[in-house]
Amino acid sequence: MLYSVVIPCYRSDQTIEHVVNLTRDEIKKLDRGNVEFVLVNDCSPDEGKTIAKLKEMAETYKDVKVIDLASNFGQHNALMAALRHADGDVIIGMDDDGQTHPSQLPKLFEALDKGYDLVYGYYPEKKHSWFRNIGSRFNDFTVNLMIKKPKEVRTSSYFVVRKFIRDYAVEYTGSYTYLLGLFMRCTQNIASVPVQHFDRESGESGYTLKQLIRLWSSIIGFSVIPLRIASITGFFFAGVGMLEALTILIRKFIDPNLSMGWPSLMCAISFFFGLNFVFLGMIGEYLGRMFLGMNKEPQYVIKATYNITKSQDGREDLL
Repeated sequence: MLYSVVIPCYRSDQTIEHVVNLTRDEIKKLDRGNVEFVLVNDCSPDEGKTIAKLKEMAETYKDVKVIDLASNFGQHNALMAALRHADGDVIIGMDDDGQTHPSQLPKLFEALDKGYDLVYGYYPEKKHSWFRNIGSRFNDFTVNLMIKKPKEVRTSSYFVVRKFIRDYAVEYTGSYTYLLGLFMRCTQNIASVPVQHFDRESGESGYTLKQLIRLWSSIIGFSVIPLRIASITGFFFAGVGMLEALTILIRKFIDPNLSMGWPSLMCAISFFFGLNFVFLGMIGEYLGRMFLGMNKEPQYVIKATYNITKSQDGREDLL
């Protein structure tokens, strides 16, 4: 059996080789079969240090494939590039910084061997900053709501998935990729197991608040729940407005000298105008993504590959 380890790389010249060597040793120790590594340089802004290290590894190790993207397309799009070039019967998703530690693989394999199609490792205790942890909780809440993820399933960037799930997931060509949404289109046979979250071996997280928001917003492409919430909220406030109007009308008949209240009126107008713009913006987001999809905005653009002859669909340059 062949295992493919897919890793998006971003400022990881100091860590990636150690992660690859540890993972190779762990797979060998477990006697699970052969392993290959598909490493994607997501246009790391480090003066070429990351891609230089990846090229060196591709020359040194026959089991290392390297993809160099022409621009920064985000973690999930980089993972899609890796998934399309992975030949394994089982695909393992990991990070480049050592926090998704190879020593935890036996726990994921144990669940996979029970017959699950997809297994996530989750962290009871995270080594992230406080705002990342708050963001993770908010992300879990919205994912449970919008794409109906089972509440007992907890997710992270550490996963193992079977090849047939990957084969269906990579048929998606949209530029706003959200892997959990793609995987859940294919299977509900999902498990999650607790794993230890290790400290970063070097450097700091490459995720900014803007990038985290962008990643979270990718969920929109896999659910119409926000539009339904907008409709329900609209009906609710319309009903509240009608009741308020009826109440004011009755009070005016009872007391003709009753003042309507200019400040309260302006507050109400401002609130409802703001609410309208929020929902118009939400609808515009959906329309904008449809427009970008019709204009074939690329998921990623491959600048160069190393130790790769051709991609899954026979093309090498643009997907």
